[in-house]
Amino acid sequence: MPAFDPSSLCYDAKGLIPCIAQADGTGEVLMMAWMNADAVARTLETGRVTYWSRSRQAFWVKGETSGHTQELVDLRVDCDRDCLLAIVRQTGPACHTNRRVCFYTSVTSGEEVELMAPE
Repeated sequence: MPAFDPSSLCYDAKGLIPCIAQADGTGEVLMMAWMNADAVARTLETGRVTYWSRSRQAFWVKGETSGHTQELVDLRVDCDRDCLLAIVRQTGPACHTNRRVCFYTSVTSGEEVELMAPE
């Protein structure tokens, strides 16, 4: 097998690729955030999931300030190489709203329904 090269991925015009975080063991979809090639490399080197913050224009190691960390179990590349799936061991809530997941709003019969409250 050839070594993985983050530059082999298909990034958007801003040099970013979406990464979906999924809980190890349960398959629960926790969140989606962006990575650039350096964030992918840092994640693989350290085992701590590192994203690229578009608003701060800086690296964001998940849980660095909140303590709600993501330990990388596996990083998967989709068939088009334009999206990543990070299988993680999540400590604490994944969402910045202090909810377990970011996908806590359902659209049911044209109405928004909140599925969970903050922890």
